[in-house]
Amino acid sequence: MPKKKQGTKEKGKGKMTYRDAGVSIEAGEKAVELIRDTVKSTYDENVIGDIGGFAGFYSGSFPGMKEPLLVSSTDGVGTKLLLAIKSGIVNTVGIDLVAMSVNDIICTGARPLFFLDYIACGKNYPDKTTNIVEGIVAGCRLAGCALIGGEMAEMPDMYGLNDFDLAGFCVGVVDRPKVIDGSRIADGDMLIGLPSSGLHSNGYSLVRKIIDTNKFTLNDEIKPLPGRLLDYLLKPTEIYVKPVLDLTGHFDIHGIVNITGGGITENTPRILPDGLSAEVDRSTWYPQPIFGAIQEWGNVPDEEMYRVFNMGIGMIIIVPAGQADDMVAHIVKGNIAATQIGRIIRGDGKVVYVEK
Repeated sequence: MPKKKQGTKEKGKGKMTYRDAGVSIEAGEKAVELIRDTVKSTYDENVIGDIGGFAGFYSGSFPGMKEPLLVSSTDGVGTKLLLAIKSGIVNTVGIDLVAMSVNDIICTGARPLFFLDYIACGKNYPDKTTNIVEGIVAGCRLAGCALIGGEMAEMPDMYGLNDFDLAGFCVGVVDRPKVIDGSRIADGDMLIGLPSSGLHSNGYSLVRKIIDTNKFTLNDEIKPLPGRLLDYLLKPTEIYVKPVLDLTGHFDIHGIVNITGGGITENTPRILPDGLSAEVDRSTWYPQPIFGAIQEWGNVPDEEMYRVFNMGIGMIIIVPAGQADDMVAHIVKGNIAATQIGRIIRGDGKVVYVEK
């Protein structure tokens, strides 16, 4: 048997650790400790257990409900994250993450109960992770739900050192007799629009393409927008849980539409019964300046703008015509600039835009 050469190691015998592969167990443990208190601040009386277990527990007791139904939704933030990564501002995209799921859930009339997050990164910087989670916690507080679990995955071969991705999952509950599914929408019902906070979390691949084509930088102040471009692009998605749940207790709501990717054009038909269309009057509201700026910078056609972006309307509530005025007045009392933006008409299930 040949002798091993002096000063060399036998192949496969060198000691290696997880850290050698680019993963720090210690950083993960530190991140968990840093977020523990802020996460627990979202807990309610139905949360059982503590952070750090293998699974989250939530009591399934719903007093007062005849037939409680669990409602679930999952989503991410999309390429808006690339702007957060590039700018180093990561404490708001967690709000976007929560909003994308809870705003879907409330379209059924359900109340969000709990949320779980998934954070994947190339390198776990505990302070950075804490900032991300603080945004998720802020979103959960706005939605009135508990953050009962999550996962932080450090994957250096999958992501760059500063890259990260987010995904979220939410569960809510609604009593079956109170489910809102669009089946009662009728000819003559009115569309009430709730304002968006801006772009929300959709259309960012087009936005980034327009920015790159025009060679803008995120810190630029570009006419016709007052202020820094980045502030418009990272503005968090509006969370509509509390105002919408308030409305379900006062009005006979026939349908709710969350205006996400696909805009008013693609999302509204998702809940329309056969034989009905939605007539939307574009003269009844003014989209925020960011939408006009994007359209101008990219020479984007009107049809494409309304098919990609929310255009200033983040959610649509559909109610009988006799309740429309009272609903708008009720919403406005809560300092939300709601307006009647259209009506339900006979048609082929599409959105018809008019300007009266």
